[in-house]
Amino acid sequence: MNLIFLGPPGSGKGTQAAKLSDKLGLIHLSTGDLLREAVKDRTELGKQAQEFMQKGELVPDALIVGLIQDKINSGKLSKGFILDGFPRTIPQAESLKSMLVESGVTWDKAICFNVDDNAIVTRMAGRRLCPTCQATYNVNVAGAMPKVEGKCDNDGAALTIRDDDKEEVVTHRLSVYHTQTKPIVDFYKQESLLVEIDADTNPDDVFNSLLDEIQVAK
Repeated sequence: MNLIFLGPPGSGKGTQAAKLSDKLGLIHLSTGDLLREAVKDRTELGKQAQEFMQKGELVPDALIVGLIQDKINSGKLSKGFILDGFPRTIPQAESLKSMLVESGVTWDKAICFNVDDNAIVTRMAGRRLCPTCQATYNVNVAGAMPKVEGKCDNDGAALTIRDDDKEEVVTHRLSVYHTQTKPIVDFYKQESLLVEIDADTNPDDVFNSLLDEIQVAK
């Protein structure tokens, strides 16, 4: 089973991808992980990517697609995979489609996790991170709050807010998503692959909805 996970930042698609990966044994592919692995392994594409990253420039679409193709060619994705965080634009989606057709790979579904913008701002603005053990909390979500306000449950370190979780940054990221990435939803709808899920609920309920949509036993 090969899936694409779509949705705005903070919609929980990364969390759901990890849960589904554990349940079905699918490989969870994120572009960030692909880039870091290629750079670490000093592959030819990794060396090229590192040059762009060191300059603070965006890694070209063709290079990202090449990294995905390398994974496919390696045979490591033969049991299926979840692509999370790519594509983000129509040209990326078209380039990815061409590569997959050439590689004989097909998508089963493109899952879009929908959450209201205001809910996302509230959710992300409440996220807190322990700088010591990397544990995460959310002061706006019941069951995810630290036992002591502002302190990590594990080591008592003062919790921090990531720069990209600040309200003004989240608002900008959502604006970019609606302008550049949301058209991807229509792209996969036209491909008859799109499934939309209400992700503005309990993560366990979202996961059960996901299992229903891909017809996997709970």
